[in-house]
Amino acid sequence: MIVVTGASGNVGRPLIQALVRAGEQVTAVSRHAVPGVRHRSADLTEPGSLRSVLSGASALFLLVPGAGADVDIDDILDAVKANGVGRVVLLSSQAAGTRPESVSHAPLRRIEEAVGDGGTILRPGGFASNAMAWAGAVRSGRPVAAPFGDVGLPVIDPADIAEVAAVVLRGEGHAGRVYELTGPALSTPRQRVRDIGAAIGRPVNFVEQSPAEARAEMSRFMPPDVVTGTLDILGSPRLGELRISPDVRDLLGREPQRFADWATRHADAFRS
Repeated sequence: MIVVTGASGNVGRPLIQALVRAGEQVTAVSRHAVPGVRHRSADLTEPGSLRSVLSGASALFLLVPGAGADVDIDDILDAVKANGVGRVVLLSSQAAGTRPESVSHAPLRRIEEAVGDGGTILRPGGFASNAMAWAGAVRSGRPVAAPFGDVGLPVIDPADIAEVAAVVLRGEGHAGRVYELTGPALSTPRQRVRDIGAAIGRPVNFVEQSPAEARAEMSRFMPPDVVTGTLDILGSPRLGELRISPDVRDLLGREPQRFADWATRHADAFRS
């Protein structure tokens, strides 16, 4: 049995679908029930609530809330050990590798180190699904506003992250490995808006925000350190954040999906 935390999220939902298709028994851990599988509630900031959830599990997909700052990973791993869970796959972030010194990503790096050689680390870059933040503007016919309109990053489809996670959770030889997960090409905000327009059959206008405008908007729902770290990546990516990783292709036997593919699958969310 495989336990999936964050089961109702952008990665958790397709991961559970992939595991069920493969014939695995799954326990979904999330605030909201997930149809078709056993569901349990647990608070990762209170690891005691995780102990009963892990009973009988062979593997754990671990997605920590926020940036991991409020999580006691040692207590979580104690619960893993006490239940004899043999495999832990941590969904981390590319920036935990490229910016380990940053305040926003240091907690994830610490969690990675605690998981250690016995676990597997997945480090995705930016999610294609972050473009859902633009859906309201697109539906209403307003321009999409974003900073750094011509800075490209290899954003990844969360469905590809889920497929990789399913392979790693079910397969052998992944302990101690760190996989960087990216899309197949650099994609700028301006290009992503064009891809959304192509998917819905009408042009969508793009307006480039200043960094100050973006900071003010993001500060409404992000802590200041996370805002700073995010803007640094979006505006001044390091070489490692521009690299197209082969790991998705090597693990899945196919190229990762393009942002345009993601936009086509989710076009209804952008239609009025």
